[in-house]
Amino acid sequence: MPSNAEYIAIEQKYYAQTVRRRPVVIVRGEGSRVWDADGKEYVDFVAGWAVDNLGHCPPVVVEAIAKQAATLIQTSNQFYTLPQLEIAEMLIENSCMDRVFFCNSGAEAVEGALKIARRYGKLHKNGAYGVITALNSFHGRTMNAVAATGQPHYHELFEPIPEGFTYVDFNDVEAVMNATTENTVAVMIEPVQGEGGVNIPDDDYFQRLRAWCDQNNILLILDEVQTGMGRLGSLFGYEEFNVEPDVMILAKGLGFGVPIGAFLAKEDAMALTYGDHGSTFGGNPLTTAAAAAGTRYLLDNDILGHVKQMEVVLKDRLDGLKSKYGFVNEIRCKGLLAAVAFDSDIMPQVMDAAEAAGVLLNGVRPNAVRIMPALNITEAEIDEGIGRLDTALGNV
Repeated sequence: MPSNAEYIAIEQKYYAQTVRRRPVVIVRGEGSRVWDADGKEYVDFVAGWAVDNLGHCPPVVVEAIAKQAATLIQTSNQFYTLPQLEIAEMLIENSCMDRVFFCNSGAEAVEGALKIARRYGKLHKNGAYGVITALNSFHGRTMNAVAATGQPHYHELFEPIPEGFTYVDFNDVEAVMNATTENTVAVMIEPVQGEGGVNIPDDDYFQRLRAWCDQNNILLILDEVQTGMGRLGSLFGYEEFNVEPDVMILAKGLGFGVPIGAFLAKEDAMALTYGDHGSTFGGNPLTTAAAAAGTRYLLDNDILGHVKQMEVVLKDRLDGLKSKYGFVNEIRCKGLLAAVAFDSDIMPQVMDAAEAAGVLLNGVRPNAVRIMPALNITEAEIDEGIGRLDTALGNV
């Protein structure tokens, strides 16, 4: 097998240079571990950017994919298919939502939610189309999703960006109130900001936001691409904050490793009707079979309860690193989504040292790394991974 360096040379020759990749060529994964082309083993604290919720190659998902691939891979949404109906029922029966539409990614799901908002505004708010989002948010890479993202550097290279978005500070209800106009149709917020650095709101933030939206006939859209499907210890992040959204966006962990997205809505918010939306591959039998198998396993085996237990373990071990290293100035953790923040922009050095020590992290900010392991990770694997991170921090 070629080496890491040889594979990287191929990538640099042929692939669009749009991603700053880490110098690790992953060739195999099992559970919470992966191996690179040089045979080096790592504890994986990235899990495909919070996608591999049952780890790499979970047997129940592998079996479902193999069985479905031998049965039916693709038709179109012109026809009914069984796996799509199965996961649709599972999501609706286990949430506060009434309707679901499947697509292929988080960005597509964001687009669908924004189409709901625009259509709702035409039907119920005299054509209102403005959407309030949060600064330091991240909603995806398509043009509307980029425009919704409250980070100016994502906008600058693609201006003029689509209009209709207003950005306010996260965790500030008064800022939302002040930004609301008669043209506001929706507020779209992440329950916990992931790409923003694992920013966790006050306990009453979403309840106050919900009350404001109700008072002003504004849709509350929760972007749960990262927080949904158990990441925070509940099936959906909104449950952690005792609030119900009008529209919810899912992707990442929904597929347990395969690409799938979804937007869900309550009946009175689902403004889309026949001909308003569609997707050739959305709800594909192969991807929905994987989603159904993984979701069933998640629910039947109390993985959510396990996340709550491992949250305590992860937070305790990370707090230990904070006590040991003076340059670690904050630990932010909710469920199995955590960030280690430093007192200076040393993220690149930490990433290099971590990979040398055998643990994979996500460099989420110049002064922070993010941890988002598989939801079924064991205490022993957390200890091993944090031990390797300890070694790395000692070498920075």
